[in-house]
Amino acid sequence: MPQEPSAPNTIEQVVARALRDNLERIQRTSDELHQAIADVVAACGSSKPTNALPPMLRAQTSAASLSAALEVLSRFVAVTLQPGPRSPFEAEIARLAGAVAVPEAAPAPAPPSKPVAAPPAPAPAPRVVEKHPAPAPEPPEAETLEVEAPPPAPGEPDHEAEFSVSRLSAEEQELHRRANRVAKVSMQDIKMLRPEQVRLGREHKDICIRLRDDIEKAHREYDRRFKPIMDHPVDYFYRWMVEILAEGDAHALGEYPYATTGTHH
Repeated sequence: MPQEPSAPNTIEQVVARALRDNLERIQRTSDELHQAIADVVAACGSSKPTNALPPMLRAQTSAASLSAALEVLSRFVAVTLQPGPRSPFEAEIARLAGAVAVPEAAPAPAPPSKPVAAPPAPAPAPRVVEKHPAPAPEPPEAETLEVEAPPPAPGEPDHEAEFSVSRLSAEEQELHRRANRVAKVSMQDIKMLRPEQVRLGREHKDICIRLRDDIEKAHREYDRRFKPIMDHPVDYFYRWMVEILAEGDAHALGEYPYATTGTHH
């Protein structure tokens, strides 16, 4: 096989690239797991045992995601680089990974060893068909933790017309992504732990008053972790409160108690 000598080196490059591409995602999941564990430790000092449940669920989710990502990558590395006989599926993976090497042109035919009286007309040069290498297989990604931002809540001033997160630095964009997710998880925790109070709050349009203790605790943590972007005209905490607790009815919140770039009613 012409490609056999270069296949191991090519496969190793593909594996190394796959590991580099997934390193940032694994690091991000690990950071979220450490933060959730820290929240569990902090909740253990509370007089209410139920305060430890939300961070435990977040830690469980992050740990499962991290474990799945590492398992997929380890299987990918083992299947691609293991020596010896392979199953048809493993051989196909190795073949696709090695296909990134551009095939060499066929060697020119050797000249005739004996002279002839009348040399024949030169044959046309063989056509070399360029083959596009097949893309290397990417390992299946573990559960992603990206969260879609909800639409602006009714009554929320539209200050985002001239504001775009994509124009911010990479560090600030990451803070926006994490703030969006943390706000959503906080509202889901409150809804899960206080379903009856949430229902009554929607009926009487006093969610912020009826669930004041839980909302204040969640907002203190939100403000502590994302203070550098609190002056940006995007309030994920308010949006997810409207979307999850009030089911889209901003009036069901009552008076929103936190100051933002715009006043919410």
